Amino acid sequence: MSPATLLESLGMVLQVQVLLAILGGAVYGLFIGALPGLTATMATALLVPLTFYMAPLPAIALIVSSTAMAITAGDIPGALLRIPGTPASAAYTEESYAMTRRGDAVRALSIGFFFSALGGLIGAGALLVTGPLLARVSLNFSSFEFFWLAVLGLLACALVSGSNPVKGGVSLVLGVLVSTVGLDITTGQPRFTFGSLELMGGVSFIPVMIGMFAFSEILRGLSAKDDTPRPGDGDGDRPADTRSQRPFQGIWGLFRRYPLSVLRGTSLGASLGALPGVGGDLAAWIAYGVSARFSKTPERFGKGHEEGLIEATSANNAGLSSAWIPALVFGIPGDAVTAIAVGVLYMKGVAPGPRLFAENPTMPTAIILCFFVANLLLFPLGYVAIRAARLVLAVPRNVIVPMILICCFLGSFAINNTLFGVAIMLVAGLAGYLMERNGFPIAPVILGLVLGPVLESNFIMSMQIARGDLAGFFDRPVSAVLGVFVIAVIALTILSRIRKALRPGRADRPDTSYIQ
Repeated sequence: MSPATLLESLGMVLQVQVLLAILGGAVYGLFIGALPGLTATMATALLVPLTFYMAPLPAIALIVSSTAMAITAGDIPGALLRIPGTPASAAYTEESYAMTRRGDAVRALSIGFFFSALGGLIGAGALLVTGPLLARVSLNFSSFEFFWLAVLGLLACALVSGSNPVKGGVSLVLGVLVSTVGLDITTGQPRFTFGSLELMGGVSFIPVMIGMFAFSEILRGLSAKDDTPRPGDGDGDRPADTRSQRPFQGIWGLFRRYPLSVLRGTSLGASLGALPGVGGDLAAWIAYGVSARFSKTPERFGKGHEEGLIEATSANNAGLSSAWIPALVFGIPGDAVTAIAVGVLYMKGVAPGPRLFAENPTMPTAIILCFFVANLLLFPLGYVAIRAARLVLAVPRNVIVPMILICCFLGSFAINNTLFGVAIMLVAGLAGYLMERNGFPIAPVILGLVLGPVLESNFIMSMQIARGDLAGFFDRPVSAVLGVFVIAVIALTILSRIRKALRPGRADRPDTSYIQ
């Protein structure tokens, strides 16, 4: 990329209408993302009618900034109310909520905003420098490689969910099984619908996520046996004092303490986000799992440890930025948001693809620069959001519980504008409550529901290509490396559990490490 192209693109971004679009999209995304049940994809879809009356670059800048802010703001209800705003934030909701329970809500939100912005800036840099190269590599990925990536994401989640991988695996299988409800992807025949027309469209992960994290939290609060301290509990229903905490205080210390986590998270996010159909969701889950497996203090994970939070949030926005690589370079959307953006570009007469970089390089470069401006806005707007969000902790429990319940109903209803989503939310909430009472983690259920269709479709496609021969999953070099790595992780985990069980001094007493 020539300096002249870069300067010309920068001049396009610094125009008043583009900067106003970025600022307006960021404020709008912050509001939508902080509301439980409203996703970044929904926020982007609602902006499409507005883009009809805008020039191409301000229209895309509006989508870019609203998406970056909405995904990051999804950490706010996750940290304060245990309601993840996005599937990616569900990977570390337990971690950030544990920090809130001990009075570190401001610190949890500061980590989320700061390292999301940092990861977004690095991801945008990767998009600017190595976009065409990464997109060319990602196009070489077939269904075999995507299958192993999905297995790796599911496996990482199961292994780090609690101290008992068996229960994590059971939760994961449950999520994958629920994802099979609906029409069969090969024959189109209904599966597990029991004659219900609503179930033919499958089970949306949004009502399930709201129910298992939010509604189950209400049920636990109503349970007389639940004595876990939470915001609003304690003497006089007063939360932990957070007034002495300032947003972003001590963040540079965390950056110096965990530089490898930042590097690993942003690298994973930028690499996985460039794969079409993956985006930042899988990157956050894998990053959190990798952080737990290579951490020097894995026993602190799940109890409010900053290390996993830093790595997952860095991967989240890095994957969001690099998801635009296949969209801009080859016209292949990396996720639902970029699919909407590609449609807007075509509507404006801008066809994304290799010819766009050759014929009009200033346009894709200007879009990439919008990422830098949008992620830079995360710092000041994040500061304001944290200052305002911590006021939620001062709301008494008897006031905030009805508000959470209303958000649960509205968020579940807004998916398809039917009460069926509300019913799914209620059933998922009851299931989540019973699972956690018996030590089964609920985060793997959500990831299984999200990645289940990806796993199934790529497995069936791969089996058709290989004519039913499982050895076909190891024929391609990258697929073979991923397959061997997944099998090695499973084998090492099993051997580690056997070695611990046979360790002298442990054979005469039962293993109670799984007790939460």
